[in-house]
Amino acid sequence: MPLRMGIDAIAARLVLAETAQQTIDAQYYQVTNDLVSRGFFDALLRAADRGVRVRLLIDDVFTRGRDAGLAGINSHPNFSIRVFNPFKRRSARFIDAITNFRRINRRMHNKSFTVDNSVTVIGGRNIADEYYGAREDLNFGDLDVLGVGPLVDDVSEMFNAFWNHRLAVDLIAFAQMPSDVPAELERVRGLLETSRQEIGNSPYAGAVRQRFLEFVEDDHHPFTWANHALVADTPGKGSTSSSIKLSLRDVLREAHRELFIVSPYFVPRKSGVRAFATLRRRGVAVTIVTNSLASNNQPLVHAGYAPARKPLLECGVRIFEVRSDADVPGAEIAAASDAIATLHTKSFVVDRAKWFIGSFNFDPRSADINTEMGVIIESPKLAEQAEESFRAALTATTYEVKLDERGKLRWHGNDDGRAIVIDREPHTTPAQRVLSRILRILPLRGQL
Repeated sequence: MPLRMGIDAIAARLVLAETAQQTIDAQYYQVTNDLVSRGFFDALLRAADRGVRVRLLIDDVFTRGRDAGLAGINSHPNFSIRVFNPFKRRSARFIDAITNFRRINRRMHNKSFTVDNSVTVIGGRNIADEYYGAREDLNFGDLDVLGVGPLVDDVSEMFNAFWNHRLAVDLIAFAQMPSDVPAELERVRGLLETSRQEIGNSPYAGAVRQRFLEFVEDDHHPFTWANHALVADTPGKGSTSSSIKLSLRDVLREAHRELFIVSPYFVPRKSGVRAFATLRRRGVAVTIVTNSLASNNQPLVHAGYAPARKPLLECGVRIFEVRSDADVPGAEIAAASDAIATLHTKSFVVDRAKWFIGSFNFDPRSADINTEMGVIIESPKLAEQAEESFRAALTATTYEVKLDERGKLRWHGNDDGRAIVIDREPHTTPAQRVLSRILRILPLRGQL
């Protein structure tokens, strides 16, 4: 069952945590310290209090300054936290990055949430406000899928492989521990209680409660039964040859009629451009949806992508870039009128028959460096619905990038029903455009 709106995605996770009876296994690249994250930890702690065994595996990139709080939570007898590939130095992390770059550069980008080995949520969302329509200034358009059946067994097996790997380290082994760990747990409980009271009467909390109740009371959720293939890297990616990219490459090569790709960070190297050109020569219609310079929260990534636009367009690939002023469905509850929209969905549809949802970006980092996961859903019904949903949003949320008669990039869009053509990166300042051109000079595409 797809979870397209952020408000649905957080409500589903909270419902699952609230109704868990035996186990919760959660694996995330990013868990921050904001409204959504505090609600997430609160739900997990309350489950642990009920006797549910909670295991949380997080990457170490976003944990700086949070060792004490995590250690407090980890002291709960039913709550275990492990950190993937931790920095040895908890404060001066840049020293680790300099002295041991090859190891530190490898991050766990997986995202999964599995309850009682019976239901799982996987996709592109981390645990932070921007993924769930809870920020006023920034909103990520993203996508998850709720799965039951054999998929859950596959996700659980993948989680256990990561949890038991040598790179998944218990906090006690390296963290800056507080002097009184039990007192730290109580301090965290107090912070979570205060946060719950502060946001309890907000419009956003009200909307989450409403969707929470609807999930609980609805016995007829629109699940679609379909064959699937879970695709995931091994925890030791980087030191082994196992990679999700091999599985995805095989699926992409199966395209006969059309390929529709949605990727926020899209950095095709020369080999990637050649692969898309090969598909076009075979008559496959290829459409790419990615971030514009204005909507991309990673300017360096845009600099890596920009040089590929012209060769892709020349071989017949259609490119759409997300507008920074696009509406993100479900985000209007908290978002201000000038909130920046950013694409974060990682998905593709092959011949309207197979649909991928996961954490994988079409960039070198996902392909060769970070661990990734996702599911290939073999369902013409869901694949058709997904592509139609993506296409229906193009007019209002994107600019199509085209080449004019002189071979120059032009952005074609719609402004209140009026067709417009823009001759520079839309919604950007001269400083942004200059910086983007400077960043293109850096020899970093293999790291993006």
